[in-house]
Amino acid sequence: MGLLDLCEEVFGTADLYQVLGVRREASDGEVRRGYHKVSLQVHPDRVGEGDKEDATRRFQILGKVYSVLSDKDQRAVYDEQGTVDEDSDVLSQDRDWEAYWRLLFKKISLEDIQAFEKTYKGSEEELADIKQAYLDFKGDMDQIMESVLCVQYTEEPRIRNIIQQAIDAREVPSYNAFVKEAQQKMNARKRRAQEEAKEAEMSRKELGLDEGVDNLKALIQSRQKDRQKEMDNFLAQMESKYCKPSKRGGKKTTLKKEKK
Repeated sequence: MGLLDLCEEVFGTADLYQVLGVRREASDGEVRRGYHKVSLQVHPDRVGEGDKEDATRRFQILGKVYSVLSDKDQRAVYDEQGTVDEDSDVLSQDRDWEAYWRLLFKKISLEDIQAFEKTYKGSEEELADIKQAYLDFKGDMDQIMESVLCVQYTEEPRIRNIIQQAIDAREVPSYNAFVKEAQQKMNARKRRAQEEAKEAEMSRKELGLDEGVDNLKALIQSRQKDRQKEMDNFLAQMESKYCKPSKRGGKKTTLKKEKK
């Protein structure tokens, strides 16, 4: 069975981009983050022994999807023809997908995150990321606040001010979703953020974790399934900033400043 058929069977879609949850125009960095986010959900280490075999199969298929979309030539063929070369080195080589994954994504600590925040907030990189998120989501603040790194709900006025300045300077277009957002939607977003912050704090206290914990794995595993996706998304974004790609992965790419 070919890769596309396997994706249809296991993930419910033969579209490799949909498997990773990214746009067809996604940058290399977005593809990488998409792979990491989904891989965290299906990684064999996250399931019980009874589900190991199924999880391992899904994990291996997901690794092949990433191998195709992270390879410039293979991705070009897929984009143009909608097919993958099953005999290519990318797919035919016998690879230890778990070892490959661990090479791509190293563990991070809370100290890493705190150190990153100090240099990231207010930087040119953050400014570019905020503008790109605004363009990607056409002014939808719900999605912008979820996608920009290290942002707390209390920082929304700062984020809105940065976007408004970019609009005034004609660096980005004026989207109605941003300039005419209803107060009711703003209030709902604030309530959701406050509830999520309380849940995260409760989980941390229940586990007896302090801010110096070296590994966030225990916190991730403690979250209820309906909250797990949000934490995974945050870790995926953070690790994509820190991880040193393998030789096949190429250099880390940041978000583009201009939308294609």
